[in-house]
Amino acid sequence: MALDEKREKSASFTPMMIEEDAALRNGSRGLSGQWADAVGVRPRTTERHITVHKRLVLGFAISILALLVVTMIAVLLSVRFEECSTAAAADSPARASGNGSLPGAARLNHDAGEPPGRQEEAPGEEEEWQRRRQPPPWTQLRLPRHLRPLHYNLMLSAFMENFTFCGEVNVQIECLNASRYIVLHAHRVHIEAVQVAEDKLSGAVRVSSFFLYPPNQVFVVVLNRSLEAQRSYNLKIIYSALIENELLGFFRSSYVLHGERRFLGVTQFSPTHARKAFPCFDEPIYKATFKISIKHQATYLSLSNMPVETSVFEEDGWVTDHFSQTPLMSTYYLAWAVCNFTYRETTTKNGVVVRLYARPDAIRRGSGDYALNITRRLIEFYEDYFKVPYSLPKLDLLAVPKHPYAAMENWGLSVFVEQRILLDPSISSISYLLDVTMVIVHELCHQWFGDLVTPVWWEDVWLKEGFAHYFEFVGTDYLYPGWNMEKQRFLTDVLHEVMLLDGLASSHPVSQEVQRATDIDRVFDWIAYKKGAALIRMLANFMGHSVFQMGLQDYLTIHKYGNAARNDLWNTLSEALKKVGKFVNIQEVMDQWTLQMGYPVITIMRNETAGNIIGISQEHFIYDIDAKTTDPDPGSNSYLWQIPLTIAVGNTSHISSEAIIWVSNKSEHHRIAALDETSWLLGNINQTGYFRVNYDVRNWRLLIDQLLRNHEVISVSNRAGLIDDAFNLARAGYLPQNIPLEIIRYLSEEKDFLPWHAASRALYPLDKLLDRTENYNIFNEYILKQVATMYLKLGWPTNNLNRSLVQAAYQHEELRREVIMLACSFGNKHCHQQAATLISDWISSNRNRIPLNVRDVVYCTGVSLMDEDVWEFIWMKFHSTTAVSEKKILLEALTCSDDRNLLNRLLNLSLNSEVVLDQDAIDVIIHVARNPHGRDLAWKFFREKWKILNARYGEALFMNSKLISGVTEFLNTEEELNELKNFIKSYKEGAASSFSRAVETVEANVRWQMLYKEELFQWLRKSLTH
Repeated sequence: MALDEKREKSASFTPMMIEEDAALRNGSRGLSGQWADAVGVRPRTTERHITVHKRLVLGFAISILALLVVTMIAVLLSVRFEECSTAAAADSPARASGNGSLPGAARLNHDAGEPPGRQEEAPGEEEEWQRRRQPPPWTQLRLPRHLRPLHYNLMLSAFMENFTFCGEVNVQIECLNASRYIVLHAHRVHIEAVQVAEDKLSGAVRVSSFFLYPPNQVFVVVLNRSLEAQRSYNLKIIYSALIENELLGFFRSSYVLHGERRFLGVTQFSPTHARKAFPCFDEPIYKATFKISIKHQATYLSLSNMPVETSVFEEDGWVTDHFSQTPLMSTYYLAWAVCNFTYRETTTKNGVVVRLYARPDAIRRGSGDYALNITRRLIEFYEDYFKVPYSLPKLDLLAVPKHPYAAMENWGLSVFVEQRILLDPSISSISYLLDVTMVIVHELCHQWFGDLVTPVWWEDVWLKEGFAHYFEFVGTDYLYPGWNMEKQRFLTDVLHEVMLLDGLASSHPVSQEVQRATDIDRVFDWIAYKKGAALIRMLANFMGHSVFQMGLQDYLTIHKYGNAARNDLWNTLSEALKKVGKFVNIQEVMDQWTLQMGYPVITIMRNETAGNIIGISQEHFIYDIDAKTTDPDPGSNSYLWQIPLTIAVGNTSHISSEAIIWVSNKSEHHRIAALDETSWLLGNINQTGYFRVNYDVRNWRLLIDQLLRNHEVISVSNRAGLIDDAFNLARAGYLPQNIPLEIIRYLSEEKDFLPWHAASRALYPLDKLLDRTENYNIFNEYILKQVATMYLKLGWPTNNLNRSLVQAAYQHEELRREVIMLACSFGNKHCHQQAATLISDWISSNRNRIPLNVRDVVYCTGVSLMDEDVWEFIWMKFHSTTAVSEKKILLEALTCSDDRNLLNRLLNLSLNSEVVLDQDAIDVIIHVARNPHGRDLAWKFFREKWKILNARYGEALFMNSKLISGVTEFLNTEEELNELKNFIKSYKEGAASSFSRAVETVEANVRWQMLYKEELFQWLRKSLTH
């Protein structure tokens, strides 16, 4: 790392220095292919050839010494890479010409004396395909189907001294249709040699040429004769590459222990990055078995999907670990790591060994114990729920400092960023414990939905991500039954959140066509995860949970170790219903929900003349009504759904049992027997359906009156649902602006967490729309008025929360935290004083007595209210703490400052990887954008640094879209909208769908300001004067 930094800062290079640098990066001597075999590794003798005049000795002594040291280091480091080159020479396969810088395309192989061919395509190949009037197979968006891999034997040597590795992969392939071309994926690897042999007879098949085709990230081997159908062959490729300083492929990370920086190498292959670590058939359908061997220095250990079978130690301090063979699996679930970590372990009742690997100091503190213990319990839970045993002998959980995602579910070796798995009970809040729990539950579900049964193609990525997201709540309910996660928290954290995104005209279906590798990234968004989960929950509720569970068991049993598409799931679930005497075509129902974007709003209207007749209509809900008319293909979807509408009738003292009405037409009429003048209607009971419900104003008034009189007649889930529906219907113009604000007047009597949480989440975007307006104080005063009563009732927590009481205390403590957060955010004076007192006590005593569950609120409030010294104190604590949960909230607190100079300083520091981890920099920028004092600073910083940000995060799923959304979602002026549009015109490359959503969101914000802002303020003024 230090060498790379010096190279970047140096103003000029001599040609020799540049060549030596390239050789070091390549892990070889930098010689061309023809010469590499002939030249052995020998010590450099530069010093014997240097003749220096005596008068220059003193002047150049230091320079010469430095040059000698650098040269000798380069030679020592390059020695290791000769092993791959030597192996290549010994086997004498076809070899590449030229030394080829890394990463980059290998040259075409050719005999000595012949000129090198073009890197993009083999000479003559293009002309042949032109004569056929067909596109060459390597230009197709998917791999050609004439070959399939059966088994990979992959041998790696990892050189952590110079962050390079070399490998030899032997792929047993079956030829399905005759062809003289082998096309597989490879990207940013240096191919050194290729050999093809007939599997059984070991007869070589001569390689005519080979080349990389970068546009499709494929590697092409051209043979002298065709491979024969129904026969097996062995493809051998020797290659080398860098252990990159990024977030994908085989990359490096680091941590500091006892003042020493230590490095580790780890993989992230999903969705299309296995090809950066070894040439392979990198599509989910190409399942194969894998046998991995990793050679590394004995000071490190290596991990992979399977247990180590044998380890071979060498005298020179190196060791080779040979891992057991995997079951059939897709390439993107393969994983390995080379690190100095230590571990703790446990064993499930069925003998699965579970280990958690982390930094030695984290293991010593017991920071991984919580994750380890719940992992054992969760494996046993899933085995019982799915009635399919966990398929591997072990499961390793690896906690790494740097990772692009919260976690990755590699089969048998799941990788987590430290913040999502390490937990120090003495300084972790309930919220943090919940985050860690749900990430682990999610990744373990993937060991069945994803690893064992894999979607055929990326268009159905929701088949694994939707299930894992849904089971986050089911699995957490198993661990903590009193938390009611699936029935309650699912609403605010999944349903309400994704409906915001899916209410945009720029949304997309949960199943969407994917062709190019670059398109794959856009299917990994909250539509796949959260809408997928919401649809699965709706399906489970209308099928019945026991029948749904039985269907999932059949689905996993039928398709284990294979691939499945959505119709496979629908068919299995339909069969499960048949077994209990119900005949529902699940595919017919669910295709409408998965193949068209968005969701409906159901409007229930009472008939004034016939009291018990109601009209039910459905339409596509959308925030910006004008955006409907700009739909490029309005006839492409019918925007009709088959809707399982549950409905109940209530009055002041009780509510009826629910009935279900299947709504499939644009409008329908139904008779509700129990309905009379004094009763009200409630639709979508417990919000199990993926749709919004609107009513005539009279029914809304009756519901508001019920909440004020006796809110407990309506269930907790429906109270939260009414709040969320009302705020969003008003924002989109379906309801008067005062209705949602009237609903939350009852909150002073609300003792349950969920409705408060729903209100807090619904108020947040409204607050951001108003926080820079001149009349903001009117809105602020109204919200404080609603919060004041409950704030006084609940008070502040003490700091003696016993971890054994977490289960019982969860609802109450989360409610208290939510109310304190609202009070401090909207300027409650007592809340501000309490936060300032707690911060001052910490600074003066250097003992942090701030209650765990409100530390984030106190830190943020203190930084916002107090002087620069507090900001510097928090900054110092951020650097000194080793507890990852504490580090996260300290960093976010720094973004709460009112001082624009400090916010600018933090923004600029965020791009320094030595100060702020790469994955955390995005959160810094987004949190500054949420601060009204920093919104324009973050927006300006984003535009100025876009090229850097896009280069760093462009390939990582979620990261760019998260950043773009976070920086732009609360822009709400015409000027900002024009700035956004002009910026997009200037930088057309990448993230097109994210920018499209951003424009629509800001347009909707501007439209709301123009149409509804004054209406809202008029009602607020009137309300506050009465």
